Amino acid sequence: MKLTLIGGGGFRVPQIFEALAAEDAAARVTELCLYDTAPERLEVMRAVLAQLAGSTPRPPRITVETDLDAALRGAAFIFSAMRVGGAAGRITDERVALDLGVLGQETVGPGGLAYALRTLPAARRLAERAAVLAPDAWVINFTNPAGMVTEAMRASLGDRVIGICDTPIGLMRRAVHAVGSTPDAVDFDYVGLNHLGWLRRISVAGEDLLPALLANDAALGQMEEARLMGLDWVRALGAVPNEYLYYYYFQREATERIRTSAETRGEFLERQQTGFYRQAHLHPDSALELWELTKHEREASYMAESRPEEERNGRQESDVDGGGYQGVALDLMGGLTNGRAATMILNVANRGTVAELPDDAVIEVVCDVDAAGVAARKVAPVRGDMLGLLQQVKAAEQLTLSASLHRDPVLAWRALAAHPLVDSVTVARKLLDTYRQAIPGVAAAFD
Repeated sequence: MKLTLIGGGGFRVPQIFEALAAEDAAARVTELCLYDTAPERLEVMRAVLAQLAGSTPRPPRITVETDLDAALRGAAFIFSAMRVGGAAGRITDERVALDLGVLGQETVGPGGLAYALRTLPAARRLAERAAVLAPDAWVINFTNPAGMVTEAMRASLGDRVIGICDTPIGLMRRAVHAVGSTPDAVDFDYVGLNHLGWLRRISVAGEDLLPALLANDAALGQMEEARLMGLDWVRALGAVPNEYLYYYYFQREATERIRTSAETRGEFLERQQTGFYRQAHLHPDSALELWELTKHEREASYMAESRPEEERNGRQESDVDGGGYQGVALDLMGGLTNGRAATMILNVANRGTVAELPDDAVIEVVCDVDAAGVAARKVAPVRGDMLGLLQQVKAAEQLTLSASLHRDPVLAWRALAAHPLVDSVTVARKLLDTYRQAIPGVAAAFD
């Protein structure tokens, strides 16, 4: 079985390879095709994987491609993990917003909308070519902003594209541990959008254990999300929020912490990964060792701006382990190919799951997966402030999708102004104008 990875020169490719090559891999892949527009990064990844293959029990054959059509032909699965504009684009996304006094973050707020504007044309092209060249393939989208990108790709692929994120899976893993249960024994209610959702129920044998978890300082303190946002606030919500809700609930604090940091997350990753690729290119025999050192530093500093100064360079071990998005993808592949039933949190079409959102909107919700496909579970009604936030963010997302599809800068201005993390129409206009000047991909979206 052939798996094609779009963005095959990306830093996290070895983690996907390790998952595929494991003895107990949920799906058996015989060929991993790496596609990228940067040949030099492909060569570095080829070196890393060649060294990694010797310590894995069932490594797939590696092929590399810089021609998209050749990469897609014959694929049974396609992973989309592209980064249009690279780290330089991300830095501009973050800095433009910060310079105008609003949150500068990769996927949340104006930075996420700018990222979408330059990414959506490439995502639509990928979907169109996949529909022609690999019509029976499943496309699993990791590309951020994952909800918007998945929604755009559905125009060509329909239900054959599914968006994934490891953040809600990590939340569930921590919640299961905190209530002293196991994944197979729990039933739960999680609902939201990508990087914006809440765990509202976790039940064992029909008993909802969430109220007891919220009341127990020691148990609740095991959850990174509660430590980020404060145990009292999580109790006030009556639900455990996805960690990215930190940027909504603590917008002022998050913006100030990022603004006063020595570098943004994008600047850190560009410095770190530029160094890695340069050193690995010069010393290919040490590529795997260099990658492992870089990976550890990257994971330990994830969402550093949300933690106190003394904890910014060291997450708790329980927050880091758990399989990552490669584990989510392999579990999804296993369910779709082997009929191994699974319950997962995925990005899929709404279709009435949340009655107050459009049917065609992509939401992040609990799904059942088997050989027949993916089916969203019913969720409890969404009300009040949670519903209001979902509706406002989804409106901004769908305006962005329309702006990209119709190449309409007025719709893009409206999208930025509609987002709850942009506090002024004037600022929204300045954001759009500056992004268009600073980022070629955003400017090209309207040419």
